[in-house]
Amino acid sequence: MIKVVLTSPRVAPGLLTRAAWQALERAEVIGAAAGVESPTVQAVVGSGLVVTSVEGGADEQWSWLVSAASEGRAVAWLVGEDGEPALLRLVADHLAREPRPAYEVEILHGSYDVPGARLIDLVQVMDRLRRNCPWDQEQTHESLAKYLLEETYETLEAIGTGDSEHLREELGDLLLQVVFHARIAEETVEDPDGDDGPWSIDDVAGGIVEKLIRRHPHVFGSVDATDVATVEANWETIKAAEKQRSSVLEGIPLALPALALADKVLSRAAKVLPPADTAGELAEEQVGAALLHLVRQARSAGVDPEQALRNAVRQLAEQVRAAE
Repeated sequence: MIKVVLTSPRVAPGLLTRAAWQALERAEVIGAAAGVESPTVQAVVGSGLVVTSVEGGADEQWSWLVSAASEGRAVAWLVGEDGEPALLRLVADHLAREPRPAYEVEILHGSYDVPGARLIDLVQVMDRLRRNCPWDQEQTHESLAKYLLEETYETLEAIGTGDSEHLREELGDLLLQVVFHARIAEETVEDPDGDDGPWSIDDVAGGIVEKLIRRHPHVFGSVDATDVATVEANWETIKAAEKQRSSVLEGIPLALPALALADKVLSRAAKVLPPADTAGELAEEQVGAALLHLVRQARSAGVDPEQALRNAVRQLAEQVRAAE
């Protein structure tokens, strides 16, 4: 009997299924590719089992397995982290062969990827690029800033098109920027006179996990929130307590495009200024047409609409600060 044990390199070494451990413990001989420093192999050896290193390629390894199985011994093979596709092709050919040999071959999944496991691959690939690629080695937070902005806009465009595959690709490009910045931050030299120091993608993930738990007490705590309005109110209350901001406008990035900046400032201003007198509700099409008309008028008058809106937002911000 030959049992080919597949394992995931994205889970802790030795974290195998009960069936996998039973197969290894019952095997009279366990084999693995020679020269492979597999954490799983090391974990199996550490448990007290003996693993034989088999030299050669897939053909030689398969011959070793067949020879041991033909002698009537129970054999197990630990597949390496690369998946050993050549050897698995030989296994598949054997399983499709007729008549079947006297010994059986079983492919056994010893461990499985958990959700998010491929993120580990991305971190490892980014680490290798940072060490071995001249271009990646030269990048800084500042040099990557334009790519972060570009990928954000491309992601928004993909959302607008409704193309799911395009969105998946663009989210991957955006995720790369996050991992890239985190990898650069790992190399930060700690400032002896300040608090700045290195941090990693785990710190990034850990920070947002803790924030989400804190701001969702209706999910992770005992707070009741039966509707969206209550959830949003709780979020803002908790956020205000955490940030301890001196102004409702504090924390708004001024580099936002003027229209997004205006929307953000108006949202915060509503907490301080009296509500504006609006002449009824407008449909999305009407808003778009009105904005386009204003831009057309600005162009005719030789006015930069982006800067004009920024100036108006700046005046509104001054009113907000005066009212606080």
